[in-house]
Amino acid sequence: MKTRTLLLFAALALCVSMRAQTFTLGADISWETEMLAKGYTFANAKGESRECAALMRELGLNAIRLRVWVNPSDGYCNKDDVLAKAAKAAAQGMDIMIDFHYSDSWADPGKQNIPAAWKSYSYAEMLEAVKTHTKDVLNHLKENGIPVRWVQVGNETSNGLLWDVGKASANPAQYAGIIDAGYEAVKSVVPEAIVVVHLDNGFDNGLYKWNLGVLKNNGARFDMVGMSLYPYSAVEWHNIQNTETAVQQCIDNVNWVWETYGVPSMIVETGMKVAKADEGKQLLTLLLNSAYTKTNGHCQGVMYWEPEAPSGYNGGYDMGAFSASAQKQCTPTAIMDAFTEFAAETGVKIPETSHAAQSEACYDLLGRYVQNSEKAHFSSIVITADGKKLHTSR
Repeated sequence: MKTRTLLLFAALALCVSMRAQTFTLGADISWETEMLAKGYTFANAKGESRECAALMRELGLNAIRLRVWVNPSDGYCNKDDVLAKAAKAAAQGMDIMIDFHYSDSWADPGKQNIPAAWKSYSYAEMLEAVKTHTKDVLNHLKENGIPVRWVQVGNETSNGLLWDVGKASANPAQYAGIIDAGYEAVKSVVPEAIVVVHLDNGFDNGLYKWNLGVLKNNGARFDMVGMSLYPYSAVEWHNIQNTETAVQQCIDNVNWVWETYGVPSMIVETGMKVAKADEGKQLLTLLLNSAYTKTNGHCQGVMYWEPEAPSGYNGGYDMGAFSASAQKQCTPTAIMDAFTEFAAETGVKIPETSHAAQSEACYDLLGRYVQNSEKAHFSSIVITADGKKLHTSR
């Protein structure tokens, strides 16, 4: 009996250890290159300068999420800009999630605008455009040696995408067809990638029952469900009793998704009020612990949305997790301590930097990735293992 008990404890410890190593602690830092161009810099709590992805790794994170737009007017979040940021994350040994909006700008539950170049397309032509765009971006990353672990086909597609062609309430079969076209395109380039369907309001089980039902009933394939959970917004906009209730309902929803469809989930977006940093740390800690201990491994991680942004950035975003000095140096608030402490307590694996990636990753003075660097002449920044910038010229 004693031997059997010891074996049981050993197996349990191994299970917990394996789960810790695969649990994702991530951040969407898609604003990073834009912020650098505007004069912002990043530093740790000691004031030591850091490249943004390197700082996220230092804080305990092991993954980076990046959005991609089709033809953005300012160039940010196009495939080259995504490559620039992905190369920095890869240099830190971090896993990468690519978030296709299938729009020229923001796509979310309130707007899913068709890219200007696709406006006149029929449904059949839209399917081909989705496939072509998806393959183009993923091949661009692949050809530059950037591994991709997850791919979102659409961003918060709670009522579909590419309106009105793929609006779920009006054209459910076409919504499912577009998602499946994205799935097919992803697998054709990166067969091992996990394809994610992403909805907002992770606390709203009714939304997930309806939307995922539409997809499954119309033959769409997906490997994971991504959820957005903004606890303060749930209270302010959706009459949820309190922020803790929003977290608990989201965890219940994760378990429902697994029980119903047999696929895992991930909280791919969350954010706390940066003005209430201590309270935000407690709430993020609750979310991390609940996702880790109350879902039997079926919630595979938590990603913070644009933590590097200071309060008020981009016209008023107030759920970042950094503060900015008068000199525009951005440093983490107490909110980010939740990640650091959780990683230390659970043993979640923090990646080693990839020396091969470092040797190949070169950037111009705005932090933009430079391709074919061995043939070019430029001033560059190479990201070293400790996250410091080494200026060189060629």
